[in-house]
Amino acid sequence: MTLKDPEIEALAERVDAAQSGARAIPKLTDDFPAMTLADGYAVQLALRRRLLARGQRQVGWKAGLTSLAKMRQMGVDVPSIGFLMAGMARPDGGTVVHAEMVHPRVECEVAFVTRAPLRGAAVSREEVLAATDFVLPAIEIIDSRYAGFKFDLPSVVADNGSSARYVTGGRPRRPRELDLSTLGVLMEKNGEPVGMAASAAVLGHPAEAVALLVKVLDELGEHLPAGSFVMSGGITEAVAVQPGDHVMARFQALGAVSLRFV
Repeated sequence: MTLKDPEIEALAERVDAAQSGARAIPKLTDDFPAMTLADGYAVQLALRRRLLARGQRQVGWKAGLTSLAKMRQMGVDVPSIGFLMAGMARPDGGTVVHAEMVHPRVECEVAFVTRAPLRGAAVSREEVLAATDFVLPAIEIIDSRYAGFKFDLPSVVADNGSSARYVTGGRPRRPRELDLSTLGVLMEKNGEPVGMAASAAVLGHPAEAVALLVKVLDELGEHLPAGSFVMSGGITEAVAVQPGDHVMARFQALGAVSLRFV
């Protein structure tokens, strides 16, 4: 780490203000070019402390950079992670206020809800599946607070992995009831297809992303408690949206989930 505690707190305040005020800021490394990934997580955890102190409730975590190509591009061998708060959730078929974000984008994901805790640096895919109560389809709305959607790894981690909103719906299923590596996913915007992929796009199997998320948590001195909600990473490319857009994600064997931007 290169940042001192007062700098970490000041940067957490800067990111917090950008998120709550829906305004773009320069990436943090413009002012602190020596920032490391560890610094980014220190700022993220300081941001989490601020939100918890304001009475917000954490429901789980999300994985990002879950394609091998993105990981190689960013020079990492594990996904980035971010925390998820209850206030980020929106109902299936409901609305999301576009003006509450800077430049939102949507992507399709498989979400996990755990029934047993997961901890340690060597959690396997099978252990993740055994600890999972059910999976369900989700749309994540990401929103980098950095100007022009341009950032580096320490900055995006400090910005909580661009977390903004999420919507779940469809049909929850026990993970043993289906092959999570071969689920087909179609994303539509205003009735037109804008993304199509299979769940194997997430590290070959979404449970692999959850296992690596647990590894990152272990490095941060954390674990994944029972009852956690986990977004396993984007299956499709992130698509920009505008007010009036209707987005629907159709998941093989899991049903559909949708939202509208207003």
